Amino acid sequence: MQIRRTLFLSIAVVTLPLAPAFARAQVAADLLDKEWSAQWITCPGAPARDPVVLHFRKVLELQRVPEHFVVHVSADNQFLLHVNQQRLGTGPARADLANWRFETYDLGPLLHPGRNILAATVWNFGTHAALAQITDRIGFLLQGDAEVERTVDTNDSWEVEEEKGQGISPEPRQLPKVSYFAAEPPERLIAADFDWSWNLDPQSQTKSQPNKNTRWLKAVAIGPAVPRGSLVQYTSWQVVPDLLPPMSMELVSSGRVVRSTGIEIPANFPEKPFAVPAHTKASVLVDATRLVTAYPELAVSGGAGASIRITYAEALYDEKENKGNRNEIAGKHIIGLSDQFLPDGPARTYSPLSWRTWRYLQMDVTTGEQPLEVERLRIWFTAFPFEQHAHFDSDDPALKSIWEVGWRTARLDAHDTYMDTPYWERLQYIGDTRIQSLISYTVAGDDRLARQAIQAFNDSRIPDGITLSRYPTSLAQYIPTFSLLWVGMVHDYWMYRDDPNFVRAQMAGTRTVLEWFLRRRRPDGLLQKLPWWEFADWAEDFDFGVPPEDADGGSAIITLQFIEALGYAGELEDAFGDTRRAAAYRDAAAHASEAVRNRCWNGKYGLLADTPAQKHFSQHANILGAWLGVIPQDQQKLVLRKILSKSDEGFKSEGELPPISLATYYFRFYLARAVQHAGMGDDYIRLLQPWREMLALGLTTWAEKDEPTRSDSHAWSAHPNFDLLTIVAGVRPGSGTFSAVTIEPHLGPLNHVSAVSAHPKGEIQVEYTREATGVAASITLPRGISGNLIWSAKEYPLHEGKQQLTLPLRPY
Repeated sequence: MQIRRTLFLSIAVVTLPLAPAFARAQVAADLLDKEWSAQWITCPGAPARDPVVLHFRKVLELQRVPEHFVVHVSADNQFLLHVNQQRLGTGPARADLANWRFETYDLGPLLHPGRNILAATVWNFGTHAALAQITDRIGFLLQGDAEVERTVDTNDSWEVEEEKGQGISPEPRQLPKVSYFAAEPPERLIAADFDWSWNLDPQSQTKSQPNKNTRWLKAVAIGPAVPRGSLVQYTSWQVVPDLLPPMSMELVSSGRVVRSTGIEIPANFPEKPFAVPAHTKASVLVDATRLVTAYPELAVSGGAGASIRITYAEALYDEKENKGNRNEIAGKHIIGLSDQFLPDGPARTYSPLSWRTWRYLQMDVTTGEQPLEVERLRIWFTAFPFEQHAHFDSDDPALKSIWEVGWRTARLDAHDTYMDTPYWERLQYIGDTRIQSLISYTVAGDDRLARQAIQAFNDSRIPDGITLSRYPTSLAQYIPTFSLLWVGMVHDYWMYRDDPNFVRAQMAGTRTVLEWFLRRRRPDGLLQKLPWWEFADWAEDFDFGVPPEDADGGSAIITLQFIEALGYAGELEDAFGDTRRAAAYRDAAAHASEAVRNRCWNGKYGLLADTPAQKHFSQHANILGAWLGVIPQDQQKLVLRKILSKSDEGFKSEGELPPISLATYYFRFYLARAVQHAGMGDDYIRLLQPWREMLALGLTTWAEKDEPTRSDSHAWSAHPNFDLLTIVAGVRPGSGTFSAVTIEPHLGPLNHVSAVSAHPKGEIQVEYTREATGVAASITLPRGISGNLIWSAKEYPLHEGKQQLTLPLRPY
């Protein structure tokens, strides 16, 4: 269990990591299987399930400071914990009621002899909360780890007040017309009504300086806290430890002012102040120069009666709500989520409870009788603390930019869960998460968030047998094909990690998923029409992402995804002992493959059609058909060149072709797999043209789909980071558990490539240089790892440590 280590000093918010000695804390064994001594508490008279913000506090008197003082903290929805006016952390990590997370902290470094103040802001946004937020009712929990710490357990010795000055903004959200928004709501803070002393020692409030906004009461108990699996449940929350590390919190550049109206802004803002006179309307647009996920921190003074609106947007829009080049602002305006801050005169610092996402931030200020001094704007970047252990360099400078933007996309789409988009939804979807997990294994060498995601989807399974499409979520959504991708996620984990117990724990789930699909086969082996949302890709002529089907189903694209999952599950069953089930899966895959070939192959065009009616064709069916070997090997290259001639320069096809639905950025992940499988890996660099075009449009993270796109940061579009390592540099597992490595580079037009890929035992380093007499290859493997290098169909054995080879030249 890793302690939450990020501290913040009062309003100034200065990051102070704790010393390494405090980096980890164990949870007392009795807290994992017995009723806790702490109670879930709330505020008497406060709404239980409607939006509300509460403050809790407790005075801890100490004669001397212990070396360690470990506590476990949770809340519904979220908490922000302070100790002696220092911000300690926020949480809990999102999950469901049967797996409600608690965070662990060592308060020792923050305590001092005498009176210590433990204080927490807790909020529940009710039906306005993000869809990723599962909730029962507002509540707060703090449990001491051992006997001495249990003096601070939550019970009626804690005080609580309802914060009337802070909450959800009552104003409607201003978003583009075509948008689906599921993230945190806009907030409003009314400074005159806010209790600015909520985390101070109550004795510091003298009679001559009372705080008129405080209404402190004794907290009331909701019920005892119990861990998951307890005999008796008093509340809906079954608490479990959060195994994730603390989220990053880093002060980063605030950007630069690119436009202002109503007032002149000094060139050195946001670092330096500016004034807004009384009775003035002013607008200031700040370009962060790249997309960020962060807490904005705005410090002001004066301005009683003023209003400040802070609007966040991924990009600016023209009058037709098109984004165009993200670097251009002329003729464009901001539309997006807005927070509101109403100053009251004294020096105040505002930051929302929830982190925000933006490239462009606009402050619209309206002053009343008093002028307002805007002292500074600071940005605290937050995300999962991934570290980049891999790299990719080449003689094509554009690939460096593609790598950097892809890594930024992966970072911004990972917090206490993976998420599809940090601006619009913040939901952990399987389609995005599978790709994100692979990037985490290979670039960061980190499996912690991936394990959480795999288990979460397993926990989401419904009595029918399949998973939800996204989890956690307060609104159930079912995409059956995503359950098949989850089977792939389990297989991916097995390939990249030696963790048999975790994989075994998922296999009851993989079996129920596949049984659900096996029951829905047509006699010919194709799948029936499935219930719920049969999403495949945002192809332009798919019906809301759903590929064409005949009246009784028969979709080649959906059946091919079923074949993929059967193949993965068969390998898992072989590895973990159920060979009869593995054989049954292979038989089902062979039957379905034969059905796709026999019923969907169109001899006139030499392509797979999307259904047996053969009235519609797509890249998708042919991508999957080539990758999975449903299309015979000797025809795979020809088929791929045909479909790519419709979308990518450099690919030509002779003969008549039908109209073909094109794959978007997301499904081109599977295109990369097909190209590699078909022996066309040297053509991969050509497939990156859409990412070069996004760079030309000024995107600093990868978009959800081609223009016009809703989201400017979508996790599934970051797969080139994985592809560059596994296809171009050629590093991939040679067996389950990554106990051996296969290296099969595809340099294409590149003359030099240098790359590092993460491995659980260290780094795999490769370097290739095309010379007049051959390709010089340098390979370094971690201790205990061997494998082989494949080049022009010839295998070269590899051993641990460094080795150098000269490979024969081959034409491109």
